[in-house]
Amino acid sequence: MKNPHLLPLLLLSLATPAGLALAAETPPVLGGLDALYPDLDALYRDLHQTPELSNQEAKTSAKLADRLRKLGFEVTTKVGGHGVVAVLRNGPGPTVMLRADMDGLPVQEKTGLPYASKATVKDAAGATTSVMHACGHDVHMTAWMGTATLLAHAKDRWKGTLMLVGQPAEEVAAGARQMLQDGLFKRFPKPTHALALHVNTAPAGTVEYRAGYALAGADSIDITLHGKGGHGAYPHATVDPVVMAARVVLSLQTLISRERHPLEPAVLTVGAIHGGTKNNIIPDDVKLQLTLRWYKPEVRKALLDGIERIVKAEAMASGAPRPPEVTVTEGTPSVYNDPALTQRLVGAVSRVLGEQQLQETDPVMGGEDFAEYGRAGIPAVLLWLGSTEPQRHAQAKAKGQELPSMHSPLFAPDRERTLRTGVTTLTTAALELLDKP
Repeated sequence: MKNPHLLPLLLLSLATPAGLALAAETPPVLGGLDALYPDLDALYRDLHQTPELSNQEAKTSAKLADRLRKLGFEVTTKVGGHGVVAVLRNGPGPTVMLRADMDGLPVQEKTGLPYASKATVKDAAGATTSVMHACGHDVHMTAWMGTATLLAHAKDRWKGTLMLVGQPAEEVAAGARQMLQDGLFKRFPKPTHALALHVNTAPAGTVEYRAGYALAGADSIDITLHGKGGHGAYPHATVDPVVMAARVVLSLQTLISRERHPLEPAVLTVGAIHGGTKNNIIPDDVKLQLTLRWYKPEVRKALLDGIERIVKAEAMASGAPRPPEVTVTEGTPSVYNDPALTQRLVGAVSRVLGEQQLQETDPVMGGEDFAEYGRAGIPAVLLWLGSTEPQRHAQAKAKGQELPSMHSPLFAPDRERTLRTGVTTLTTAALELLDKP
């Protein structure tokens, strides 16, 4: 159903520092954004300076939970780890879930910003590491909180149930699964729709979308090859797992180049090889670490079967004393944006930001465990939120330069423009899906 209250709302103006100029007829729901923005800006800077690693988000989740309680949400913490679930019931109607991820990355920030993160923590192995919100999760949480605030203060403009999910451990592809296993859709209302934003390097003030497969499924695979060690001067008395590993790496390339249909995207990368201690010693074992990317489940199965087949065959051909070990250690399914829901939301948001500020984009081979909610049977959409200062983006494009991407120590969103567009987009999308009074 199209919302007559959203025509027109806001028009984008890339020339203004705020990034958004209000139209003549701004509806009450988004009309409060100007007054709210200073508080959101302070929240963003606080979150940016105090990031926490995956499955360590205790302080972050407590901050968000406290704010949501004050807005009148029913808040439950420690769902699937440090997950937060906040529910605001406002009469009969659909249940709309908005997800924000909370964890930072083990990256030392080098942006030089006055609010740059200087945080250090102990990782799961006990080692001290720097932490940074290098993937925009601070943006996601702030836009999510802004939307929660605007909608909580405008309950006369919508009907239904608003469900906010603050998710831990997205960076290790575990948080969504942890929350689902802890009863996310059993202990709380099962959503009618699920939405999320994720920053990218497009110009701030713009939103990108992709119907259907948008992000790849991802698997991490560990392989151990067993040989027979010995002196490097007497290789005939050994079974060399280093040579075995080299043959495995080369043979694995044919899974993509010769066994996959060219129009079925997949990526197989050997990211690490560990083996040996000294120049003249042939080791007993070599370990390989792989990442596999795919969209279709049947492609994943064929590739995993192929990896195991090749590894076992090369070990047998080398005369390995015992079979190799192939283990899938972590992974997430591909993000599939419900096509009908995508087009509905694109229509609503384009009426607010202007059609020129929305653009269809190509699918990417990065992964996102937001996919788990769609896999659980919820029509879901993840939208890309541009975060690069527009003039800087245009200059980099003209010169053929690469901008600092997510996970870079130099990643620094165009703060105000990105946050305002994020709040506007997420609020507009929620209003489109909730019932009208």
